[in-house]
Amino acid sequence: MSTVKDDLRYAESHEWVKLEGDIATVGISDYAQHALGDIVYVDMPEVGDEVEAGEVFGAVESVKAASDLLSPVSGTVEAVNEILEDAPESINADAYENWIMKVKVSDPAELEALLDAAAYAKLCENE
Repeated sequence: MSTVKDDLRYAESHEWVKLEGDIATVGISDYAQHALGDIVYVDMPEVGDEVEAGEVFGAVESVKAASDLLSPVSGTVEAVNEILEDAPESINADAYENWIMKVKVSDPAELEALLDAAAYAKLCENE
């Protein structure tokens, strides 16, 4: 069983988000990293890029598959996790510590459309 953290919100596409002030930290869930297998590459946006909720902002490639990353929020990319450039497998070690990007959120209300931990756990059980 994958870990689902109670203090995060989740997209149905398996990205997680944690809002602190107006900055959202975004990564992929433990369920997603298990499904992908050994991650070998993470394509991330550039700092300053605009991202839109529900739109592709990057991709994760594993030995099994490649998967687009969909932003759970809209806003401006403030930071990317540069550790992932040289060590993308860090996500497999801990999907919640090894975030992908931080976004200055333009519409905090978008988080209301995301799943809470209980709803996300149920989604994963049904997949």
